[in-house]
Amino acid sequence: MLRKVITSLTPKYHKLKDKSVFILLFGTSFFIRFPFFFRDYIDRDESTFILMGQSWVDGYLPYIELWDLKPPITYLFFASSIYVFGKSFLAIRFLGTLLVAITAFFTYKIGKEISSKKLGFWAAMLCVVLQSLFGSLQGVMSEHICMAFFMPGLYLLITREKLFWAGLSGILMGLAIMTKLNMAYVVLLLGIYFLYRYIKRREYPKGIQFSFFFAGGIVMVIFLNILPYIITGNPEAWWKSVILAPLEYTDARRYSILKMAPTFLLIGIFFYCSWKKKLLNFRAVAIEILVIAVLGILLSFIKGGRINSHYLIQLHPVLIVLVSIAAGKISIFQKFDYRPYLFFLTLMLPLESYLEYYSVVRNKMERGTFFNGEGFTVPHYIINNQMDTQNILFLGYHIGYWVLDVKPPTKAATHPSNICRDELFPFYDNPRSSSLQELQHILEEIQPKTIVVRKNRLVFDKKEVEENEYIDAYLKKHYEVFATVDKAEVLKRLQ
Repeated sequence: MLRKVITSLTPKYHKLKDKSVFILLFGTSFFIRFPFFFRDYIDRDESTFILMGQSWVDGYLPYIELWDLKPPITYLFFASSIYVFGKSFLAIRFLGTLLVAITAFFTYKIGKEISSKKLGFWAAMLCVVLQSLFGSLQGVMSEHICMAFFMPGLYLLITREKLFWAGLSGILMGLAIMTKLNMAYVVLLLGIYFLYRYIKRREYPKGIQFSFFFAGGIVMVIFLNILPYIITGNPEAWWKSVILAPLEYTDARRYSILKMAPTFLLIGIFFYCSWKKKLLNFRAVAIEILVIAVLGILLSFIKGGRINSHYLIQLHPVLIVLVSIAAGKISIFQKFDYRPYLFFLTLMLPLESYLEYYSVVRNKMERGTFFNGEGFTVPHYIINNQMDTQNILFLGYHIGYWVLDVKPPTKAATHPSNICRDELFPFYDNPRSSSLQELQHILEEIQPKTIVVRKNRLVFDKKEVEENEYIDAYLKKHYEVFATVDKAEVLKRLQ
């Protein structure tokens, strides 16, 4: 009986159409991610992107009214959603689901082109899982946006040779770079590789033409990104925020090489075994392109000095194709009927989603709403109790600014952790020169009437010892805990 069920659910790979594959990928992505549509936030960065997008909708270019560290296309995604659909968490998370499906679809297309529909299909399904589960990936991260541009661009480089497609690929790569700046290393290595191929084959005119169209697409996107700042007389704001600030940040906030070593070691072992056992044909152009893309992404991690879990969203779609090809050539996978195990694994993998479905339904039954999290409950409490909302500081759950339709008190407070990143202050002309001065300005001069913090948690990272000591002492002296709302404390300033 079980075998019949598994057989009926197994796709007939030779009959798969692109449209059907995309629908399946979107459906899988939607099923996994849907219960998280109702969370206030999954990763704090998403909350910051929403605030930056709202500021753009309100008429302020990124980095002018509020400030964060990403290039403009990240904020354009959120601004577009807000402009078209209004202040809707559902719309933002739905569009994020679409991004995941697009990335996975082009993972399928690349896998199909290099190997087979079967390999491409399961590589794409795994891509959906690894972009949606394990960590804080259920929200919409800048990496999700970036890869929805990068993977189609990579597909065009692998499958198309005409100059028009080189230009379109360049545009897509430019959009990827203007979403996540670290992708410039990847695109640069890919460009050098293609130029080398043309030189090696002595096809100099074609090499020049390819370079012109590919680089031209990238340059055009970058120019269009900076053009609004030129028109409004703020090109320096773009240059300092998009180019100089990230370079300073990577120098100041580097991880130990030991923290990054496991990722590099595992991928190194995979490449070595694939070469030794001839699991990958490293002389095939498509394989070379994918390997260079992986190496470029790893290089960007080295230059960035850190690997957060959501950074791997950039690595997985490309690496999955190579791993799938190599795994398909291992004899045990060719002879072994793995379908029953794959069936149960597929059922078990979305455990986080099952738990979240339960949480959403329970929240609806207990509180009358599907939406959950302190980003909703705290603003609701503040409004119901007629607390001050115009002079408010969220040191936790800062999506509350958006829910209350107010702005952070300073640029540095757009993301609470940015208050402690004083090495970035000069890049958005912050008149304060240190984190303590910024905190003193907010607390002693602006004097928020209401402050929201995470209960029983340090306000800032444990490494920020001086800042934590100052704010703990100040809050204890000048504020009282007015209410505890779930895992948040709402503080009211003493008269």
